[in-house]
Amino acid sequence: MTNTDTEPTRDEGVSTLAKQGSITFIGNVVNGAFGFAIVMLMTRYVTPSVYGLFVLATSVILFMQVFANLGLPLAIDYFVPQYLDEGERGKAKGVIVQVTATVLVTSALVAFALAAGSGYIGDVFQEPSMRIALLLLSVTIPMLAIYNVLLTSYYSIKKLQYRVIMRDLVRPIVRFGITAALLLAGFGLLGLIAGYVIGLFVAITVGAALFTYKAWDLLTVDTELVPSRPLLTYSLPLAMTSVVFVLMGHVDYFVLGFFLDSDDVGIYRVGYMLGSGLMIIFNSLSPVFKPLIAETREDTALVEQRFRVAARWIAGITLPIAIILSLGASSYLAVLYTPQYAEASLVVVLLCGAFLFNVTVGGPDGSLLQGMGYSRIVFANTLVLFGANFLVSMALVPIFGIEGAAIGSATALFLVGGLTIAEIYYLDGIHLFTRDFAKIIGAGVPATIAGVPIVVLLESDLLIVALLPVVVVSVYLATLIVTDAFTDEDAQMIGEFSPTIEKWLPVS
Repeated sequence: MTNTDTEPTRDEGVSTLAKQGSITFIGNVVNGAFGFAIVMLMTRYVTPSVYGLFVLATSVILFMQVFANLGLPLAIDYFVPQYLDEGERGKAKGVIVQVTATVLVTSALVAFALAAGSGYIGDVFQEPSMRIALLLLSVTIPMLAIYNVLLTSYYSIKKLQYRVIMRDLVRPIVRFGITAALLLAGFGLLGLIAGYVIGLFVAITVGAALFTYKAWDLLTVDTELVPSRPLLTYSLPLAMTSVVFVLMGHVDYFVLGFFLDSDDVGIYRVGYMLGSGLMIIFNSLSPVFKPLIAETREDTALVEQRFRVAARWIAGITLPIAIILSLGASSYLAVLYTPQYAEASLVVVLLCGAFLFNVTVGGPDGSLLQGMGYSRIVFANTLVLFGANFLVSMALVPIFGIEGAAIGSATALFLVGGLTIAEIYYLDGIHLFTRDFAKIIGAGVPATIAGVPIVVLLESDLLIVALLPVVVVSVYLATLIVTDAFTDEDAQMIGEFSPTIEKWLPVS
């Protein structure tokens, strides 16, 4: 192995990252497939106006739900791993109990307020039917609070296979089945709402049963209540962070809709979806990465080691995907959608580079900083992310169109990624810039050079889509082997999937 630092001891956290990360990756793929299928179903059996009303109503629910839970579920996968690591199981249970009780009360109050104000919200959006939709969907606010408590509870005990069952299998399958049956029966908007509510209810029921079974030894210990102030101090900035994220997720579309036509918004949306697909690897590792950092946050050397392993794997898998999508952007847009969406090619290129950089150095949600306990810094970074995106987009969209919005998003992602690097180094002296990391990034150069002729010489979009991944990935892997880029941690990660490949892996 080529290693620039002292020889590390075997870290079982690396094995946990590999096992649980692969589980969440499979879940993300399955959940994404069902998400695509249910959107196809809804858009075929209801009118655009009904579907738009449902999307608007659920957006209001998700926005209000952020205020309803005060960000407290995020405290579970921060404090519980620390108490478990210290052997204080009563306090670990106390965190879960206190968070659950609190969010049930606050979410019920918000649900009641939303139901009472549903008529006013319908008037604001000039949609009379919005009142009925919000009245029916308001019951999901406390349900979503418990749902998030269960998710973070799974994260805290690093049993993400049960999270996959609840979130990625049970909920989408039940929702799809119920929605399909009711739409075929002609229930329209009520069918969409019923599918959403019933799918969530069944997922919570199954998730609660699984957590009770798996964590029975934790749930049966005597409860030790912990001070509420640290929970709120950690969680409230993250709650505000979530509010900003909700706003940020729509700011590009608002700006484009203000300056341009709806067609431009649709084309940009497709390009953004393709570029943000790079998040799948980060989203698979992030749920287990944060508690792994939180439980050892006092051991800076171990935190740095785990951060470097996670960053190398995120970059190593995401980089070839970014190269493929960037070089073949127009072909992938034309084949996956229709040729008119190839107009978003530059959008894909800009976002691929920005997302690659951002997820490698800590992610858009600041999971490394969250795990280290710097929730206020995460909130400040999120404000920077939103502000930079909004201001740059407002300035450039009138000049460059959809590319201006992409530049705004890319600028914000690069800026916050840079801030994350500087902050974590200033606060704890942690960085990821080693020779081993450089080899991962450097391998992208020959892979890119090899992929260019495929795009330039071939005229068929189908051929480009088929051959480009083969060429880029093959050259990328060959370069990693030639440069002796694999480390002991890589062998440990791969050994969790196949001991045979681990033995074959060229680690010197």
